[in-house]
Amino acid sequence: MLFKSATITQASGSIGGVTASRNRFGMYFRARSLPVNPNTSFQQIMRNIVRTLSTAWLDVLTADQRSAWNVYAANVSWKNKLGDTVFLTGLNHYVRGNAARLQAGMDVVNDGPIVYALPTLTLPVITLVPATDEISIAFTNTDDWAGEVGGALVCYASRPISPTRDFFVGPYRFMDVIEGAVVPPASPDVQDAPYAFASGQKVACRFVALRADGRASTPFRIDSVAP
Repeated sequence: MLFKSATITQASGSIGGVTASRNRFGMYFRARSLPVNPNTSFQQIMRNIVRTLSTAWLDVLTADQRSAWNVYAANVSWKNKLGDTVFLTGLNHYVRGNAARLQAGMDVVNDGPIVYALPTLTLPVITLVPATDEISIAFTNTDDWAGEVGGALVCYASRPISPTRDFFVGPYRFMDVIEGAVVPPASPDVQDAPYAFASGQKVACRFVALRADGRASTPFRIDSVAP
């Protein structure tokens, strides 16, 4: 149900049995749905990663390292789902950056960044190859992440979705990582998709750029229809 109010200009989330959200047509309310938790092996892996990093924040990092992450967080703004500027915590940045690193088989970075800016990324161009269930990722190898050891582009992909679907936020499954180097990797990089797809189906991809100092970019999303 579309909704217009003189007092509520933005809303997101659930209260009781009602969920507020918005799309390109405006703000709306709908009955809250309670999704079934499939508790897949991939979900368990991510929960274990987050649990491990949250424990490390308390038991492994020194007070100075936690302070450095908190200072970074206080100086780096973030856009929430409503487009408002907010500030995450140091723990948030430590976990989200290092969770992607662990997914990609990379080392954890415990020292907080001293550059107070989110990494940038030139949005890749994807080409779907249904005959082999592969995704070709054309990236810009002059981006900062590509030219340093410890930098990386972490790649995720969705299940195939309807080609008419214009709005997709997830879930995504880890696909592969393109690691940076002194001599940057060559583009494009062809990766095995985590799900089979067919001609005419759409697949959405999600990318996160990682810097060697532990910083992680905001997620970048793009989709394409298989020829």
